[in-house]
Amino acid sequence: MPARFSEAKIKKLTPGDAVPVAVPSAMPVPRITIGGLRKLTTPSIGSSQGVAGQFLPAGSVPVPFASLTCYDATMARWLCRAGVQVLLVGDTAAEMVLGFARTSDMPLDVLLALTAGVRRGITAATTDSKAPDGTVIPLLMGDMPFLTYHLSEDDAVRNAARFLTEGQADVVKLEVDATFAPRVARMNQAGIPICAHIGSRPQRAAMTGGYASAGRTKAEAASIMTDAKAMLDAGCPMMLIEAVPDEVGSAVTDLCTAAKVPLIGIGAGTSCHGQVLVLTDLLGLTDKSPLFVKRAADLGTAVTAAAKGWVDTVAKRGAGASPYTMR
Repeated sequence: MPARFSEAKIKKLTPGDAVPVAVPSAMPVPRITIGGLRKLTTPSIGSSQGVAGQFLPAGSVPVPFASLTCYDATMARWLCRAGVQVLLVGDTAAEMVLGFARTSDMPLDVLLALTAGVRRGITAATTDSKAPDGTVIPLLMGDMPFLTYHLSEDDAVRNAARFLTEGQADVVKLEVDATFAPRVARMNQAGIPICAHIGSRPQRAAMTGGYASAGRTKAEAASIMTDAKAMLDAGCPMMLIEAVPDEVGSAVTDLCTAAKVPLIGIGAGTSCHGQVLVLTDLLGLTDKSPLFVKRAADLGTAVTAAAKGWVDTVAKRGAGASPYTMR
């Protein structure tokens, strides 16, 4: 039976505190750190102060936080144990899970199901009585697919809300520019925390001839700064910036720091408050990765070797021995 946390202890937590899991006295007590916003009860995070309190604590120098994409419950358990503070169920699942050539082909209902699956993986990892030290309860971010928030404000709010109710996400990400400010403001007014994705916007790849960097001219950089200011004015509690020069990433970071809004970067320089990568790129499971990716493993080769070993074992009738006996 899953261990339960007492409400009294939850109320006293501050960022970085460790939470003792309720387990029988004969067992060692693991420590689970609150790494994201979700503290086993749904907190109020519809404001910049709610997010900033976790990732930009007042009165101290913020420690950069790590984010990775995640598409399934199994991987979510391992990433919680690794201490990853933010899990993004991104529309990159269209490419990494479903095999499409672009993110804009991601179906909304499929991404909602994947987000809910990651939530179940988080719950399994963080209520495990044998959870290892360093296990965190990450913030879970859903990602709104192409055309799920473009047609009307009503559609946008309705679809974003589904990520909170059906997907059990904490925050919802959408790719935006300054023209989306009224829509984002309405989402925030409805109580839906939004992470505004600016800079390079992969869902617009059809308009740019493929995935491309952004902000490399003065005009483009100024436009991104305008986008960032508009999103802050609209009440976004979190932002993400992709594939821009260091100078642009640094300028947006300064803007977000002043507003106490955490900024996640991907290929946007080292100054951002947090950094995210597509997990399959980090693990060496993709044949080609973006220029800003530094692989941490070569799991593709390891998977191939393990599968080849299994093929050989089966061919030699070395597999399938039954552990069962007749009664």
